[in-house]
Amino acid sequence: MSSYAETYRNWQADPEGFWRDAAGEIDWFTPVDKVREMRDGGLADWFAGASCNTCWNALDRHVEAGHGDRLALIYDSAMMGKVKKFTYAELTDKVATFAGVLKSKGVGKGDRVIVYMPMVPQAAVAMLACARLGAIHSVVFGGFAAKELATRIDDAKPKLIVSASCGLEPGRVIAYKPLLDRAIEMASHKPEACIVFQREMEEASLVEGRDFDWKAEMDEAAAAGNKPDCVALDATDPLYVLYTSGTTGKPKGVVRDNGGHMVALKWTMKNIYGVDPGDVFWAASDVGWVVGHSYIVYAPLLHGATTILFEGKPVGTPDAGTFWRVIADHGVKALFTAPTAFRAIKKEDPKGEFIGKYDLSSLDTLFLAGERADPDTIQWAERMLNVPVIDHWWQTETGWPIAANPVGLEKLPVKYGSPSVAMPGYEIHVVDEANKQVSPNTTGAIVVKLPLPPGCLPTLWENDDGFREAYLVDYPGYYKTADAGYLDEDGYLFVMSRTDDIINVAGHRLSTGGMEEVLAELPDVAECAVIGIADATKGQVPVGFLVLNSGVDRPAGDIEKEAVAIIRDRIGAVASFKKAMVVQRLPKTRSGKVLRGTMRKIADGQDWAMPATIDDPAILDEIATVLGDAGLK
Repeated sequence: MSSYAETYRNWQADPEGFWRDAAGEIDWFTPVDKVREMRDGGLADWFAGASCNTCWNALDRHVEAGHGDRLALIYDSAMMGKVKKFTYAELTDKVATFAGVLKSKGVGKGDRVIVYMPMVPQAAVAMLACARLGAIHSVVFGGFAAKELATRIDDAKPKLIVSASCGLEPGRVIAYKPLLDRAIEMASHKPEACIVFQREMEEASLVEGRDFDWKAEMDEAAAAGNKPDCVALDATDPLYVLYTSGTTGKPKGVVRDNGGHMVALKWTMKNIYGVDPGDVFWAASDVGWVVGHSYIVYAPLLHGATTILFEGKPVGTPDAGTFWRVIADHGVKALFTAPTAFRAIKKEDPKGEFIGKYDLSSLDTLFLAGERADPDTIQWAERMLNVPVIDHWWQTETGWPIAANPVGLEKLPVKYGSPSVAMPGYEIHVVDEANKQVSPNTTGAIVVKLPLPPGCLPTLWENDDGFREAYLVDYPGYYKTADAGYLDEDGYLFVMSRTDDIINVAGHRLSTGGMEEVLAELPDVAECAVIGIADATKGQVPVGFLVLNSGVDRPAGDIEKEAVAIIRDRIGAVASFKKAMVVQRLPKTRSGKVLRGTMRKIADGQDWAMPATIDDPAILDEIATVLGDAGLK
């Protein structure tokens, strides 16, 4: 196996040769001739002229190669206390059958299908069935508000929507069908049909002539032998559209192609994650997010590994030992989750007492991504699990890691607070507002030199102008990540915050992420957030919010004073950090990202809208109350 440095140099010296070699891991209907075709603005189309099918590469080819009996997908529902396993042969048959259902409803190449589903196997089946037919799926997080779903219906204009009767949250059932019906009513575009998977705990009423029952349709297609083959698609044809929040309120439809996406994801499984075919890989995320697309559904199956689709939470389903139970039960080799999941576990079980109850000998590596991984959380996980804990960094737009510690190539030295180094395909620079590279250890805007590698977004759905405006115009020659941070003298990247979380305190540009890193070291603090709020004298001043570990019985005021003192000691008086507040919990999206921007608007008395992705709206009232009690609102 090549070292990281050698592999990165090989890519730099011959990017087309590098990706041509990687493309050899994929089955092509029409072979790759041209690897990279440059277009205006320094962008590239990858493998133009070649044809392929993502479903074929994820499923059928493994069956043809004699691996049909290998486990493809394990569905583990902590919500229902239920486990169901599917071999590659079984999953291929189910996907082909559902492709027959879609085809019978008129769905074909280029048609859009919205998938509005909970974490059930049928969600993955629907995605792969679309890929089989060349239809473009757009997964919308199950339980999303009707207005948000309607917005996506109007943008994607789906021929058909696949949904379920309900989703499950700890202690409650969330009916999806009323939300779906309301969204269709609100949307200008009307889908021709909906297919609804009925769950036993909530049966949905079906609209005559528009809605169809999943099981009845599957039974009919199976009886008729209606199982269409994989359709040949251009490598540059879209596989899916995934919506991410836009600053204007209009969601941005990130487009993913077929060919480049497969090549990049297949390469990452061995080289970044150290996973081999047949290994069990678990991305503890949701299919509604990019992690679920890339590392629950597509990458593990492209690689011939076993993937876990988990319905549950890191705590509360039933306790803080759920993750360890899943690892032990299924022999997980690599776990990939968000730092917020581990902070939740650490808060409930700071001494790791649940860990000792399970055999975790199968686990080789823990990967964290989705938000900044503070050193304290990484070090806690290292102590408790005794395995390498690897922070890595990427975005919905890129689809796979920009920076990582590639354990499949070699495990590089860990620098806490850094997702390590640029992966082949990405040349990372840090620039100032004039688009000039800054010196090492100087904070600036993190950008990626064009062209982007295979697997990254080629554009936004039917919005080329919006794509250029959002990502290309601010830093000509680069892709704008909208993250801020620095590169050190060894080329390690430190992602400190979103660019709008860099605050200006009396002319000093300071990172809220750096302050959070310091606060997280306090032994009583489970997690924290720092925001900059408006100040008449200094422009902005930072305020900290602290969530404490379970069992802490010290006075909150003492801990708040310690927080102020440690920031003054580590960062200095320049930070003007004078206020920290203990809160019960932080407002987050369903994917675990803290809603700092909304908190800031509440503190500054600005107009704000309830974020569509918020996990529990009641938390914002709690934050407003705390701010009001402190005289900061």
